[in-house]
Amino acid sequence: MNGETVPQQQLDYILEAARLAPSSSGLQPYRIFVIKNGEKLEKLKEFVFEESPFNQGQITDCSHLLVWAAWDRYSDQRLEDVLYKTAKERGLPENSSDAYKTRLLEKYETLGKEWQENHCSKQAHISFGLAIAAAAEQKVDATPMEGFDNLKMDEFLGLDKLGLKSVVILPIGYRDESNDWLVKLKKWRTTKNEFAVQVD
Repeated sequence: MNGETVPQQQLDYILEAARLAPSSSGLQPYRIFVIKNGEKLEKLKEFVFEESPFNQGQITDCSHLLVWAAWDRYSDQRLEDVLYKTAKERGLPENSSDAYKTRLLEKYETLGKEWQENHCSKQAHISFGLAIAAAAEQKVDATPMEGFDNLKMDEFLGLDKLGLKSVVILPIGYRDESNDWLVKLKKWRTTKNEFAVQVD
């Protein structure tokens, strides 16, 4: 990426697409942390990618780094907060979702904390995918990345204190065409017939 700043209007468009993404029961069990170019990005590259065999230039050359952090578990308070706000927005009694909340918690508790973490992470990935599509609409380049040290990222952003865990990151910006060896190569993906399997 060439370091050029993505205008606020386009950044807001990408974040809004991520915010409006569907999630299980509409709970949005994740948050997005937005980090601008600067010292924090330099620090992230220094200690999060120190063991990577690749030069993660996207981290310091991007306009913004978006970090999806998912809930570490479901809880009565978290579900209540979302469901009560939803009811209020819809003009319904605050306690109209109590029975539903109880059913969800009973189900999630039996599945265990590891399942809950994975489920929240999967919801974050739905939002992540829509953010990538929104960036493409805005002609903003985006590089999906999972190859980072989650524990160091969590510590750096203080996510553990918020009951969150980093799951995926997205540097956004504009490609450096003069130094991008891939830019002139033909795009290749699995053929349509191989990729989409028709089941009759």
